[in-house]
Amino acid sequence: VMMPAMARKRHVEVEKRMAALREFSNNTGINKIEWGNRDIGVITSGIAYQYAREAFGDVSFLKLGMVYPLPEKLIQEFSREVKTLFVVEELEPFIENQVKKMGIQVIGKDRLPVIGELSSGIISEKMLGRAAKVTCKIEEHIPVRPPVMCPGCPHRGMYYVLKKLKLNVSGDIGCYTLGALPPTQAMDTCICMGASVSGAHGMEKARGKEFGKKTVAVIGDSTFIHSGITGLIDIVYNKGNSTVIILDNSITGMTGHQHNPTTGYTIKGEPTRQVDLVKLANAVGIDRVKVVDPFNIKEFEEVVKAEIEAEEPSVIISQRPCALLKNVKFNGALKINKDKCKKCKMCLSIGCPSIVDMGDGIEINEALCVGCELCTRVCRFDAMERAGANNG
Repeated sequence: VMMPAMARKRHVEVEKRMAALREFSNNTGINKIEWGNRDIGVITSGIAYQYAREAFGDVSFLKLGMVYPLPEKLIQEFSREVKTLFVVEELEPFIENQVKKMGIQVIGKDRLPVIGELSSGIISEKMLGRAAKVTCKIEEHIPVRPPVMCPGCPHRGMYYVLKKLKLNVSGDIGCYTLGALPPTQAMDTCICMGASVSGAHGMEKARGKEFGKKTVAVIGDSTFIHSGITGLIDIVYNKGNSTVIILDNSITGMTGHQHNPTTGYTIKGEPTRQVDLVKLANAVGIDRVKVVDPFNIKEFEEVVKAEIEAEEPSVIISQRPCALLKNVKFNGALKINKDKCKKCKMCLSIGCPSIVDMGDGIEINEALCVGCELCTRVCRFDAMERAGANNG
C-alpha cells in the first residue's frame, strides 16, 4: 500500500532497480552490434532499423531492442569504433538526446523530420543526400475523400439543428466528432474523452449564464459512461446551468461496434443489466431529462430551445440507433424529382454523402442512400421520393 512513508522507501528500490537495468541493457542480446563498414555507424531501433538497413546498406549498426534505460557502455564502445555516427529514429529525438548527453557527436534530427513516419527513401535523401530508388510508380491518384458520417447516421439531424440555432458546441470523442467538418461545422471544441461536459460547464462559469445558454455539450453514450458522468455531477454540484446532449446510438460506433453498459449486452454479447441513462441523470441530480429522436428535426429543435432557456441543468438524450447496426432497416433509396427540385441546395446542409451537387442540379446516389428520409425533413418542396416512383 503506497502511503507516503512507504513511497520514500520504495524510491530507494526504484533507483536500485534502474541501476540493475542499466547493467542488464549493456549485456542483453536484444541490444546488439552488427559490424559492417566502420566508416559509418548507425544507432537505431524498431522499424527504423529496417528502413536504415535498406538505406545505408553494409555499414555498422547498433540495433536497440531495449531503449530505456539505454546501454550506455555499449553505445560508447560502438561510437569509438566508427568514424561517423548516425541516430535514426521516428518522431522525437529520444535516443539522440541521450547519446548527446554522453558527449558523443551524432547526426540525427538535424536532418531527419520529427513528424510523420520514416522510410528508406526519406533516410537516403535526408541523411545521405541521394535520391531514393523508385521501385514502382503510381498509375493514378485516388481522389481524396474526407471522413464523413455514414448515410443514415442519427447524429446528422442533431447537428443540423445545433448549427441552425448557432449554438456553441462543446464536443467529444467519437464518430460525432465529424460534426466539426463542413457542411455542418457544428462543433467548436474537442479536447479529450469527457471534456465536452466539463468544458461546457467551465465555459458557463467563466463567461456567465447568458453564454452558457448559448452552449451545449455533445457526448456519445459510451463516452458518457466512460468519463462524462463526473462532469455532469460537477454541473449539479456547482449549481451550473448547462445542457448536455447524450447521443444514444445503441453501440460504440467509432471503434468497431463494441457493446457498452448502455446496450444491455457485455463485450462478449451476453445479455446483462442495462444502464438507464434517464435514471442515471436523475440520480446525479438532473431533473430535466428529455428523450427525443434526432430525425424528428422539428421536435428536436423545440426541445433544445426549451432546455437551453431552462433555469437549471438539463440532459437531452438524442436516441436513435446507429445506421450500421444489423437490426436497423430503412425503406430503400430515394431519388430527386427534378420537376419539384428548385436547386436551393438546402438538402446539402445535412452533409449526407449520398446527396451530390452535379452543378446543374442535385442528385441522390442510390448506391449510397439508405432511405433514412432525413433529407425530406429539410426539403421545402417535397422533391425527394422513393426510387422507382413515377415522377409524373
